[in-house]
Amino acid sequence: MRRYLHIDLNEHNVREETLSGEQLARAGRYHIAKTLVDMNVGPVDPLSPENPLIFSAGAFAGSNWSNANRTSVGCKSPLTGGIKESNAGGSFGLALGQLEIAGFTLLNASDDWTVIVLRKDGSITFEEAEPYMGKDNFECASLLHEKYGNKVSLAICGPVGEYGGLIAGIAMSDTDKRPTRIAARGGVGAVMGSKKVKAVVCELNKMPTFKDRKKVIQGVKEYNKLLGADDLIKAFKEYGTAMVSDLTNETGGLPVNNFTAGRLVDTNEETLKMGGTYIREQNLARGGQTAHACMPGCMIECSNVYADADGKEIASPIEYETLGLMGTNCGLKDPDDLARLNNMANALGIDTIETGAMMGVLLDSGLAKFGDVAFLTSVLEEIGKGSEKGKLWAQGTARVGEHYKVARTPTIKKQGISAYDPRVVEVTGISMMLTAQGADHTTGNSPGYDCVGKDIDELVDVSMGLQVECAAADSVGFCIFGGGITNEHLDLVIGSMNSALGTTLEPSFFHEIGCETLQYEDEFNKAAGFTEEDDELPEFFYKEALWPTNRSARFHASEVNEAKRRWWQENASKSTGKSHEGYSTNN
Repeated sequence: MRRYLHIDLNEHNVREETLSGEQLARAGRYHIAKTLVDMNVGPVDPLSPENPLIFSAGAFAGSNWSNANRTSVGCKSPLTGGIKESNAGGSFGLALGQLEIAGFTLLNASDDWTVIVLRKDGSITFEEAEPYMGKDNFECASLLHEKYGNKVSLAICGPVGEYGGLIAGIAMSDTDKRPTRIAARGGVGAVMGSKKVKAVVCELNKMPTFKDRKKVIQGVKEYNKLLGADDLIKAFKEYGTAMVSDLTNETGGLPVNNFTAGRLVDTNEETLKMGGTYIREQNLARGGQTAHACMPGCMIECSNVYADADGKEIASPIEYETLGLMGTNCGLKDPDDLARLNNMANALGIDTIETGAMMGVLLDSGLAKFGDVAFLTSVLEEIGKGSEKGKLWAQGTARVGEHYKVARTPTIKKQGISAYDPRVVEVTGISMMLTAQGADHTTGNSPGYDCVGKDIDELVDVSMGLQVECAAADSVGFCIFGGGITNEHLDLVIGSMNSALGTTLEPSFFHEIGCETLQYEDEFNKAAGFTEEDDELPEFFYKEALWPTNRSARFHASEVNEAKRRWWQENASKSTGKSHEGYSTNN
């Protein structure tokens, strides 16, 4: 059994609910979607007190099960106007699990800024936030650790979230206490700011109670062994997510100069410095850390600590999405330049995908030339200060594109497109079109899939299969990077979950919870007023052929939604359809 906390910020009181069994298995993204639908949040103003902010950890949270301590954060997104689940690694989910807390919902809004402290003695207090206001996240974290000690994990609303910037995420502690594991997408930090919660401090404790602890530990060992033998996992550990740059640069799907090209350099003539191979070799030579676990116990270790020429840390982590959107998309070719911008973004607690897409639009508007590091630095400085320009830019790609009248504004549902050009990486593009989450690659990403010559049904079939798997992983607290092991060994994963919770779930539970999560999310967005038109790619993707492949977007929203309906009709029997009869034909 674990506690779930309903925290009324207006009254500063807490109602506790006891969860057990399958209730604990249905966590994360599923719990968020179902709760928001049940509460009829779809029509509410996302920055009003009526928009709940939900934190949820999975069944294995608090243990050393590799890549199973992620924290899901969800609400109605002020950026998209639709549903948003944004999850992060780090130690916050571990801390929740060790306190035997399944999650909590922040309800209403506090009159004054507050810090919420969750202690291992079971007490919950609301404390003064004034000393931390306006501080960047590194200084804020240092002050919080000074007051509450080192055996805590933090979830912080940064300075941009304080003033309601829609690029704001919620920063959580990594394994070395850096506040750099960010639930970044969709403006969840702005919602935390609207509730006047500066931080949540969660004490670390010990491994929580499980129904059969020995079997859970055995499951950890077996899962780790499988991870250790997997070639993709080995590549993640060696090169990190930055290795994806080498792939997308080669295939021509890397965003360059606000999506006007798909390749930064011809590697036959020039070294790709923004790729995983170069970054690994340089970082090793400098004494940086090329393998780093963002979550305690994670065996994938796809994070890194990037060092400068003197061996001093610049930023952690440097990841593909940041390289692609804040880097190549803005005309950068040197990872040192990108790392410094990345560190500034981490200090502000902002989404580097949304920020990078927005800065690409600023450059395309003529405010500066692509590759102008000084200008990009000044943009982040203005956002940090909360100046008039900074507050405008902090509203994200769609609103900035509209303000400057830039036709080439790469968004879907008002969220910046991730670092996969949909003209080339078509499966990921279709996932970003169809998902209720906005242009979010983590809902169904396949950068290496050969899309050439494939018809809409084949591509949507791949996308929807991935979307189900990713929704399931997000609903049980797992990192999707372990998906190749998780999805092929569901007997082990669900069997271990049964040992943890005392349930009798079948391996099919994984597919079922993924399907149900997608259904709830679509139901939410329909209630929020979304239609198929909101799934359309921006017009320039259809009209402008991308160098060097000379490919344009092939499929419109009506086509992909029709194929999605056919997919549901063919796969409806695999979903329980609980509370969603008629979904496959009526949605």
